Amino acid sequence: MKKLREASASALPLLPFLAVVVVFLVIPTVTVIVNAFIVDGVFSLSRIEALFSGAALSALAKSVVLSGSTALIGAALGAVLSWLIVSSPSASMLRRTVLSLCSVLAQFGGVALAFAFLATIGLNGVLTLWVQQLFGFNLAGSGWLYGLTGLIVVYTYFQIPLMVIVFVPALEGLREQWREAAVSLGASRWQYFREVAVPLLTPAFLGSALLLFANAFAAYATAAALVSQGAPIVPLLIRAALTSEVVLGQSGFAYALALEMIVVVAVVMVAYNALVRRTARWLR
Repeated sequence: MKKLREASASALPLLPFLAVVVVFLVIPTVTVIVNAFIVDGVFSLSRIEALFSGAALSALAKSVVLSGSTALIGAALGAVLSWLIVSSPSASMLRRTVLSLCSVLAQFGGVALAFAFLATIGLNGVLTLWVQQLFGFNLAGSGWLYGLTGLIVVYTYFQIPLMVIVFVPALEGLREQWREAAVSLGASRWQYFREVAVPLLTPAFLGSALLLFANAFAAYATAAALVSQGAPIVPLLIRAALTSEVVLGQSGFAYALALEMIVVVAVVMVAYNALVRRTARWLR
């Protein structure tokens, strides 16, 4: 009985967090799952079957392309930037400034980020007009910023600093003793990097890339601000299903699309956690 009271007392401070998780995560997830399979009080797969329509498959394919490309680009460039940051002295002002800047830019998304790109390289952006006046070249082209290509460019903007935040700890976990041991055994700098550092960092790199994929796959506000018409990705197709004035009664289709997103993100996060646990073995 005493142990039970102690356990209850230790868990008491977690109740507010548990309440937030239940209200904002558990209840919405259960609601989506139930409404994706229940139609007029009866179990049905009609809404799930709608996921195999042309529009749904096209939106899923474009979402995967968007998330995958920005995850690969962000992971590659972010890893290089992380290596440069870790190579600098730990107490240097440059290192602290870059890390602080990455922390801010990783959260700089939504309407504000979309407006920044529109004001810079949009059809009437400052840089677009400046380049056109000086060189006669239309930087905005045929409006590529408002399609899938533009989303890839904009999403990469916050994917790179996010990669820095999650990958720097893995680089800092590489111990100097390992390099010294490899050198003492006759290994060159390149051999140490290829035979020791890369195998150790691979799980962390892949896990970070998966995190970037999930981050881009679930992003909505930036795409909604850039793309006003059409539904090139799943989050925008959900918006169209909920707000369309042409085809009414599509809320059930939106539940099915939301379930699809939950499944994709869940699979990605399970793989991410597996890679993180593998990385944690040598970070201890």
